[in-house]
Amino acid sequence: MNDMAILTLENVSQSYGAGTDATHVLRDINLDVREGEFLVLLGFSGSGKTTLINLMAGLEHPTSGTVTYRGRPVTEPGPERGVIFQNYSLMPWLTVNGNVGLAVDTVFPGLSRAERAAKVARYVRMVGLSHAATRRPGELSGGMRQRVNVARALAMNPEMLLLDEPLSALDALTRANLADEIERIWEADRKTCVLITNDVDEAIILADRIIALNPDGTLGDEFEVDIPRPRDRIEMNASDRFKALRADVTGYLMDVGIEARVEGTRRLPDVTPVHNLPAAVREARKGLIDNRFLDFSQLHKIYPTPEGPLTVVEDFDLRIDRGEFISLIGHSGCGKSTVLTMAAGLNPISRGAIKLDGRHVEGADPERAVVFQSPNLFPWLSARENCAIGVDKVYPNALRSERQDVVEYYLERVGLADAMDKPACEMSNGMQQRVGIARAFALSPKLLLLDEPFGMLDSLTRWELQEVLMEVWSRTKVTAICVTHDVDEAILLADRVVMMTNGPRATIGRITSVDLPRPRTRKALAQHPDYYAYRQEVLDFLEEYEHGNAPGKPTPAPAPKPIAAE
Repeated sequence: MNDMAILTLENVSQSYGAGTDATHVLRDINLDVREGEFLVLLGFSGSGKTTLINLMAGLEHPTSGTVTYRGRPVTEPGPERGVIFQNYSLMPWLTVNGNVGLAVDTVFPGLSRAERAAKVARYVRMVGLSHAATRRPGELSGGMRQRVNVARALAMNPEMLLLDEPLSALDALTRANLADEIERIWEADRKTCVLITNDVDEAIILADRIIALNPDGTLGDEFEVDIPRPRDRIEMNASDRFKALRADVTGYLMDVGIEARVEGTRRLPDVTPVHNLPAAVREARKGLIDNRFLDFSQLHKIYPTPEGPLTVVEDFDLRIDRGEFISLIGHSGCGKSTVLTMAAGLNPISRGAIKLDGRHVEGADPERAVVFQSPNLFPWLSARENCAIGVDKVYPNALRSERQDVVEYYLERVGLADAMDKPACEMSNGMQQRVGIARAFALSPKLLLLDEPFGMLDSLTRWELQEVLMEVWSRTKVTAICVTHDVDEAILLADRVVMMTNGPRATIGRITSVDLPRPRTRKALAQHPDYYAYRQEVLDFLEEYEHGNAPGKPTPAPAPKPIAAE
């Protein structure tokens, strides 16, 4: 790597609007991008990452300061700076070859037909899409479409690649595979790369240097990544250097970006929820069922298809005690959400049974609260009004003021004390999901079901809401199942991590009991001596099933571990 700067930002600030209405996005940025390096800018949503990439690309001009490329002011986009955005922007009527060919024609207009075809084929092959060269974007997965985007940018033969969160819309496995592709391409050509991301592991895998971008739009700490290349995700998990760097970066980001916004001025009223049981039956059942509070027995889900019955989930057997938190993890399509929707009563059981508190699960009921990936709020209602839906039914004997106190208590716990009357349509995705979490807890459910509740959020917002979820859960100890594809999230939340084999005919492959102290924070877990052993166990399982159902029988599911009183 050459220490000479290829691109320089000097005292760069960017704001929108004027006077008291001005919004300051970037402040006093001084940055040298070295020729041939892979630089990663890591920060929270709203910290100005995309604005910074746009300034480097010449798509925007700074309010003050200068941006120069090889000593010349950047005033407009140029072919020497290729940009790969989060969105694909492919021509839907053109094939993979056709989309890449557009870039080749722009930069190399004088090529013969044979030369053009050879150059297009080279870049399509480079991103592993030769087998799909004649397909159109509508026939491609999200990961494949983003590979076309990468090939198109490379075909312009730029000196520098600017990557604006190109992997954020992809599932975890596709994202990891494409990150490996980008590293391989960078190793081959050693083009200067600047990547914007909010994923710490992705940053460490790819970067020579990581620079944090603070929430106020200033540059934060810088971290040199001195881990030898090539970097294997599984092997790095055992590296002391990786663990130390990961803890340093995680700790810094949490310190500057995740502030305690939870206040505690309200007390939860002493009101009793009603969950479709007569009072006498409720009293008779009090305290009777702690073990096997939730019981999945020989659970199957079978769908009819033109080719015959398709078994999606097979022989799912699991016993969960009252107050236990279970994480359900596996690759896309393994039936995690299918199991969850059956537990919620939203999806009929084909064979087997689910019992909650000794009663068969039949149909939806507020005793089983669900938080989906999208919170599904009524956009014209406020946070308070959205959260109040269902509370009247669950607390029919409570005073109106008591029901209002329940709503306000949980909105306060998730950090929305100052936004209770804000309409959902004016909220960020993260704020809307906070309302969804508060709404679920306000129903005082027997079972809390979370279906990738943070999957639509950037990594760092996800961290913040995981902390919020843990804080609220620690006060209720409601029995909970969380479907996730995030290994760190699974371990952070769970008493046990339940791993599912690939579908079809998916079942439980392995169960790991997580014996880590509570209350938990991501920062504390990253420094716990046993944390990476748990992480390795889950990573090994996922790698084993990465390319389809592994041979052999799944590991038998052990009995639930008793939960110690805290």
